[in-house]
Order: sequence, then structure tokens, then C-alpha cells
Amino acid sequence: MTRPSILLITADQWRGDHLGCAGHPFAVTPNLDALAREGTRFARHYGQAYPCAPARAGLVTGLYAHNHRVISNGTPLDARHPTLFTALRRAGYRPTLFGYTDTALDPRGRAPGDPDLGDYENVCPGLAVDTLLTERATPWLAHLAARGHAIADPDAGRDGIYARRPFGEPTAFAAEESETAFLTDRFLSWLSVAGAEPFCAHLSFIAPHPPFAAAAPWAGLIDPDAVTMPIGGGAVEAGQHPLLAALLARTNMAGFAPGLAGLAAHADARTIRTVRATYAGLAAEVDHNIGRIVAALKAAGRWDSTVLVFTGDHGEQLFDHGLLGKTGYFDQSAHVPLILRDPRPEADLGRNRTVAQFTESIDVMPTVLALAGLDRLDNADGESLLPFCRGETPPGWRDEAHWAFDFRDPRGRHFETLFGLPSERCNLQVLRTDRLKYVHFAGQPPVLFDLHDDPDETRNCAADPGARALLLEGLHRMMTWRLGHEDRALTRFVCRGGTMTEHAR
Repeated sequence: MTRPSILLITADQWRGDHLGCAGHPFAVTPNLDALAREGTRFARHYGQAYPCAPARAGLVTGLYAHNHRVISNGTPLDARHPTLFTALRRAGYRPTLFGYTDTALDPRGRAPGDPDLGDYENVCPGLAVDTLLTERATPWLAHLAARGHAIADPDAGRDGIYARRPFGEPTAFAAEESETAFLTDRFLSWLSVAGAEPFCAHLSFIAPHPPFAAAAPWAGLIDPDAVTMPIGGGAVEAGQHPLLAALLARTNMAGFAPGLAGLAAHADARTIRTVRATYAGLAAEVDHNIGRIVAALKAAGRWDSTVLVFTGDHGEQLFDHGLLGKTGYFDQSAHVPLILRDPRPEADLGRNRTVAQFTESIDVMPTVLALAGLDRLDNADGESLLPFCRGETPPGWRDEAHWAFDFRDPRGRHFETLFGLPSERCNLQVLRTDRLKYVHFAGQPPVLFDLHDDPDETRNCAADPGARALLLEGLHRMMTWRLGHEDRALTRFVCRGGTMTEHAR
């Protein structure tokens, strides 16, 4: 096979455990389960930061957050960093976007009145755009208007159309009119006339991100009474750490679903079950549309020449530990799915394989570049996952995962005031191994979980004298990791004696 077609599919806020093939008790994901059988599933795959913009910056640059420095939605991506898409252009691809990338562009050199300066939902460098769906969701709203739906306030974006039905009821639009179906239709229309050359597309679904409301039949697919209840939550858990107490006192359900209000930590069982069931319905709808995409690729004779990567940007708490959204330091916010199907014969030994080693979102970029026949970028923090797809395990592979969360509030200064800290110290870094989770704060006490005794992360044992060795191990590992992953764009070059010498990595 010559260079393959490449299809990168992301689903916003998709938890890493939410797959039937992962043993989830109520996930309905037959098409992704089938994709996992034909490809390789990475069971312990973690994003390196959240919310959306930091998560996606790591995915497209292959860099940890302390190197790409996109710390929040709206933090610009430094133009000096190559992206997956600018790199793929070197191989002759024209990467095309369906959806969004939540990229704020580098402001340097832009006129003061340039609207890009106020837009965190711009397009990642290197992408051509077929369909851009930001919060305003303009193409989708135009599609709904053409089908007879009244769009009273276009400036309300997707929230306006969701607000027409109360919490727990199906949306005002039909399943075939949903944003997920619309985006899939746009991609399939483009694919039908894409020509014979290998294509490259990034399909970025908003679901199962809030608002947690779905069209029928997805809204009623999962019986709320069949839904398992979340981990922890409540007053006892609030004593785990000052940040967790602050998040529990601040995480309001308003904005997560139409008609919801009040603290997530105080939600009743029916609300919790309904939100979790609706989330599963939204994920099932994405899965259904991925099935449509796979069927179209097969019908067009392109299935055996297309690399398909499915992943998420970050997870969702879904009331675990009393929280909603992506926040804090728990696994539910960082653990994301990754399924990679390489159609080449050399990947046959990796088919239907579940990889138990820790992998990270920064590994996606070097993996896709390798599939395109390109070398790993010198400054990338991630590593190619292709050896796993060949049935191998790379020697010396990492035995830990890392992610960051920056909770500064430069406008309202809520956390800065609450904790008496400057913005630059309102952040945390997580290190997770099989045995321990160590959370280091720039301005607060650490968090430590012994995952052998406490797999649900309910007891912070950082101050326990009996856990001192585990605490020191976490701190030592984190320092060693950080020192080994500083910016190295030019560190391999040495200028001496009138010449510049380039050394091996």
C-alpha cells in the first residue's frame, strides 16, 4: 500500500471506560467494539491536560502542557510549535476539518482589531476547513432552519435549540437532524467526491459533551434505573483536599443540561441517573454514526487503505466524587479512549489487542506521522505507538501517566482569592502508576492515593506517616519525568570552533 488515507475522529468529553469492549456496564458501542477487534485498543490512555483547548493542544503538538503552555480555553497556541496538521502537509496531505479544534491563535503580529484575538474557537494551523462548528454552530443551525425549525436567537448557538425541551426529555429535533448526524453527513458527502488520492480528515464530534440532552431514540436508549451510581461525593470527600472542597462548592449543574440547577454535589439520585443515562445515549449516537462512516469507507473500497484513529480530548466526571465536567485530579477527567486501526498487513498481529501499558495523548501525533511515512519531530514529548499495533511492546516503555490542570481564574480571581495564591501557583500536576497517584500543587499540600488499597481514590494519605515512602516515590518520579521532558528544540545543537554540530537525541 502507498501512503494511507488518515481519518482522526475525536469525541469531546468521552470517558476512557465508556466502551462495551472495556466492560462498561451500560455503554452501547457496538461499532467501536468492532473497530477495537479490527485494530488495537489502548486501555490506559490519558490526556495530558484539560479542559478542551489544553487537551487538544497536547494531542496536535505531541507536547506536555508545560511545553506547549496552552493552560486554558483561550490561551493562544505558540506559532512556533508545529502541529500534526502542518507536519502532515509535508507529506502532501491536505488535512480537512469537520467540527472544531478550540485553538486560540498566536496574537503576535495581528492588528488590534483582528477578531481572531477574541476567539478561542479558531482553527488549528495546518487544517483546511470544510465544516466549522463552534459554540454558535452556524452551519448546523442553518441546516435546522432549512428543515423548518425556527431559530429565534442565532447568537444563542446550540444552547438555544436545546433549551426548548425540559431536562430529561428528547430534543426538539430528530435524530437524523442532530449535530452528530449533520457532521457525519457533511463528512460522508465530502468523502463521496474526495477523489482517488489518499485523504486526510479530522472529524471532531461535540458529543457526548454537554448539554446532556439527546434526540429520540438516543434519549431513551438507556434506562436510568439500569445506570450504576457514581463513586464517592458528599461532605466526607470534601475533606480530602482544599481544592476538592472548593470545586464541590462551586460545580453547578446549570449549563450541563437544560433546566438543571444547583450544586452537582447535592444532586438527587434521579438527576444523577438521568444525566448518566443521557450521556450514554449521546455516546451511543456517536458510535452509530461511526458505523455509518465505516460502512461508507467499505462501500467506496477505501477501508483497507484508511488509517482510523478514534480518541477523546478529555473525560467527564459524571458525578464521580461529586463533580461534573473535567476538573480536579481524578482519573475520570483524564482517562480517554484510543482505538487505532492500521490496515497494513504488518499490523495484523496487533488486531483485537488490548494494550495495558500507559499511553498518552501526546503519542498520537508521532504515531500518525509514522503512518504517513514521516519522522518523529525532534521536540515532541510523545512516542509512536506503532510497535504495539505490530504486536510488540517497545523496550523501556513508560510505567506512568502524567497530566496537568491549571485552575487559575484571571478574570474573577476566585481561586486566587480563596487560596491566597498568585495565578501562576494555581495549578497541579498528576503522576499515576499502577500503585500510586501523586498530585503535586504549586501552592498547596499534595494528594497521594495508594491505588492498591484505594482504587476509587477516596482517601488522601499524603500526611500518613505509613505512606511516606510512597509519597517520596511519587515526588522522585515526578521530578525525574519533568527533568527529562523540557523543551529540546535546539538542545541537540552545539556551536563550537566555527561549526555547528548536531547530536543524536
